[in-house]
Amino acid sequence: MNTLYRLLTEEDTSEFCHKVSLALAKGWDLYGSPSYAFDPTSGKMRCAQAVTKQVHADYSADMKLGEQ
Repeated sequence: MNTLYRLLTEEDTSEFCHKVSLALAKGWDLYGSPSYAFDPTSGKMRCAQAVTKQVHADYSADMKLGEQ
């Protein structure tokens, strides 16, 4: 088994919660605490949450992590 890692990011809107909820529904697990930071380029707050998932596949940089 291999562990996959993703960092989900989004502006501070309900879309971020939906993105994390979708990952959890697909079997990903929360990894650590969420982060919240100001993006000076856009002038908006951004959220981030790391997630991991155990898979029965060899890792490849060509994997589409969101489809796992």
